[in-house]
Amino acid sequence: MIEKLKELSKDTVIYGISTILGRFLGFLLVPFYTNVFPTNEYGIYTYLYTIIAFLNVVYIYGMDAAYMKFASLEEQNKKNIFSTPFLFISFTSIVISLIILFFKNSINGFLNVPAGYGFLLYYMLGILFLDTVALIPFAALRLERKAAKFATIKIINIVINLSLNILLILHYKMGIEAIFISNLIASAFSLLALTPGIFKKLKFTLHLATLKRMIKFGIPYLPASMAAIMVQMIDVPILRELTDDSTVGVYRANYKLGIFMLLFVSMFQYAWQPFFLNNAKEKNAKEIFSKVLTLFVLVASLIWIVISLFIDNIAAIEFFNGKSLIGKDYLGGIYIVPIILFAYIFHGMYVNFQAGIYIEEKTKYFPYVTGTGAIINIVSNFLLIPVWGIFGAALSTFASYLVMAVFLYLVSQKFYKIDYEFQRVIPNLLLILVISLTYYYLYFNGMLTFLSKIILLVLFTGFAFLFGILRKEEILQALEIIQSKR
Repeated sequence: MIEKLKELSKDTVIYGISTILGRFLGFLLVPFYTNVFPTNEYGIYTYLYTIIAFLNVVYIYGMDAAYMKFASLEEQNKKNIFSTPFLFISFTSIVISLIILFFKNSINGFLNVPAGYGFLLYYMLGILFLDTVALIPFAALRLERKAAKFATIKIINIVINLSLNILLILHYKMGIEAIFISNLIASAFSLLALTPGIFKKLKFTLHLATLKRMIKFGIPYLPASMAAIMVQMIDVPILRELTDDSTVGVYRANYKLGIFMLLFVSMFQYAWQPFFLNNAKEKNAKEIFSKVLTLFVLVASLIWIVISLFIDNIAAIEFFNGKSLIGKDYLGGIYIVPIILFAYIFHGMYVNFQAGIYIEEKTKYFPYVTGTGAIINIVSNFLLIPVWGIFGAALSTFASYLVMAVFLYLVSQKFYKIDYEFQRVIPNLLLILVISLTYYYLYFNGMLTFLSKIILLVLFTGFAFLFGILRKEEILQALEIIQSKR
């Protein structure tokens, strides 16, 4: 089994390099923005990008999944398979954009876009169009296993975006408009870089039979994708409706600090699916999958305890003439970070439980699971935000990921039963919960000091060994895996 775990570890590192680099470069904008923009402007930017995320689902309507499905099966007529979704999605993107432009005043009013910011809709539509048109060509690179080209374009896109943000905001003093201009130019670069490959595959005809099959396959992804976006981002418009732009800015800036757990989960996710599909027929496959969950939760809990206890100390460190990891005006919301990190642990468990669903081809249940998570998120946000503000929004995120993980576990076990090591996993999660409750008791009563954090860290480690969550032999195995990479 150790060899299989080494294999997964190796894949995680390979996939993780590009993931970490891309996400980290994007994350660098958070300290930049929060040290430059007041909380209300950061809140407006966050809200408008949330709208982009929701519209992105509408622009795509599952055609990327449809292309991946049919292109992977069809060896002949590859130009038809590429050209049909590419041309049609380009056409529908233009139509949707024109409709939005025609009703722009009504839409800005409905979305309650602040006065003086309505013109940003033009940039938003440009970004949506360029990113949507680039979608099928990027999917083609993945199918052709041109990972280096795919990653290079993506990373250069982010570097262009980052560089233009700094230039336009610091030198030209353009405010949050600079964010949209930078994104638009970076997206234009991506499409331009993909253009030679597009023309090699493109045939200016629509194959109607292929289009019909793709739309039939792709459209069902629309509600599932919308539900997934709701789980991730519905808290923003609800929080804005119930509070104001400044509160949204503080909340979302601190939410972004969950990236330290999100990166780990993302690395695991990229490696996990090919791993469990390739090993599904192994005699001890279920035993391996069970062990993977145990080790995932263990590593995630170690990341959680360190980041949760000391993120406020890290975020307050001053550099570059008094600047900090997030701007000083945003530090008042730092206490939501442990909840967001804990939520991402359950997201990682949700990813782990996907194995049985994919192996037994029961993916039709995903929309039900995601939809339930979305409903939980919406309802709990409306219930908790009026009582606890941004803490309530964070708890809503936690609740939705928890429910999705439990729901998917129950569904997966019905078709592909795995005897998980819950005698270790559940005590691990309960230990995190107890430390969380203690942390928040100390925090809200003004008793959280650096010394108390050290004590909590020692208690966590001690109880982890006492309850068999941490084991000496597994630590030695982990060291062996690390040394094998040198």
